[in-house]
Amino acid sequence: MTTQDTPAAREAAEDRQSPVSTEAIWRLPVTVCRITGFLGGRTAGTLLERAIASTGDGLKPSMIGDREVAPEVRRSRSYQDFAAPELIAAVEEVRGAVEHTLGVDCRHTRPSYGLNVHNDGDFYRPHQDSSAEFSPRRLLTFVYYLHRTPRPFDGGELRVFDAALPLHTATTGDWERRTWRDWEPEHDSIVFFRPTAWHEVRPVGCPSGRHEDSRFAVNGWLCGPDPAECRGDEHP
Repeated sequence: MTTQDTPAAREAAEDRQSPVSTEAIWRLPVTVCRITGFLGGRTAGTLLERAIASTGDGLKPSMIGDREVAPEVRRSRSYQDFAAPELIAAVEEVRGAVEHTLGVDCRHTRPSYGLNVHNDGDFYRPHQDSSAEFSPRRLLTFVYYLHRTPRPFDGGELRVFDAALPLHTATTGDWERRTWRDWEPEHDSIVFFRPTAWHEVRPVGCPSGRHEDSRFAVNGWLCGPDPAECRGDEHP
């Protein structure tokens, strides 16, 4: 019998085992940077008017993944040619502070963005904006919200799921089992988070159904030097 096989050695090994259950799950909050009153009343009002005016052939059903319309996963409309230079300049102004908070380096990136419009019954099921296979050059997600006052819709919160990691394995937990935090789509507010975070748009209720009463959001990313796969079709 070797030293390792003695009853005393086996008892010592058992004593060294973790008292934590093998079913234990880490709950790791995902950091979100949120800024309210981001552009100020005048500039935000100008962008809202521009969003309301974005109609016609440019406003199309939103797509997912490989540019397919999947209404069971995502229902909204997108306007990819929306211009928001004021917003992009402001995003650049706070980029350093956001990088520091989220632990990401966005130097030498370029923005990709578009307008996303949610009206009555619209939603976007849980998803990620970036993965090793899909748009890996997206380094930072931002979402800037616009709406009329008082808010003519309800719902539409951005739900960001906490990371869930089984303590004793290398695999991640299913997003369905995760905890979360909801962020209100407040007019002239912006949120930043990593594109790998699981998130969703909660269902929107807009009784009037009018376009001008929609939940408007300028959604985008700061993308790596080669943005070939970084387009504005995946919006939270």
